[in-house]
Amino acid sequence: MPYRNKTYVAFDSEDIRFYRIMQAWRANEKIDFDFFNAHELNTARDTSEPATIRRRLRERLNNTKQVVALVSETSGAKSERSASFLYYEIETIVTLGLPVVFANLNGARSVQTAKLPRALLEQYTVSVSFQSKIIKHALDNYVDDFAKNLTSRTPKKGPCVYGESTYKDLDL
Repeated sequence: MPYRNKTYVAFDSEDIRFYRIMQAWRANEKIDFDFFNAHELNTARDTSEPATIRRRLRERLNNTKQVVALVSETSGAKSERSASFLYYEIETIVTLGLPVVFANLNGARSVQTAKLPRALLEQYTVSVSFQSKIIKHALDNYVDDFAKNLTSRTPKKGPCVYGESTYKDLDL
């Protein structure tokens, strides 16, 4: 079994610019945001066959400790279409039982149930706004909480959020 220390960012192809923003946060010395990016492993070109791309996605997800799923107007619907790679990513995330941080691209701090993949609605997840500080906070804290939740007598289920006090503590 591979050592899982990477963060996988799942997103609808139309939202790639937000993934690029996360990469810029990571590269900026003035922003405290870092992650071991699973997308840097096993690259597949856009011209690759779908089976090859799916195999590469699976290899990346096998090295993943946690997932940030970007939530947009189109992500929920796209995650339901079996022909989309987002569908395959979500299916694999569920199979592997990976912790998921939903980052709302519209800045909402609430759970946006209609935009989330149905396959993850029963899993304990956390929804945050698309801001580096709160995403970092979730990756630093929720993932451990997710692991503890797996063995809890009364496990949490479904999507959760951080309260306003957490955002205030982070100066957001």
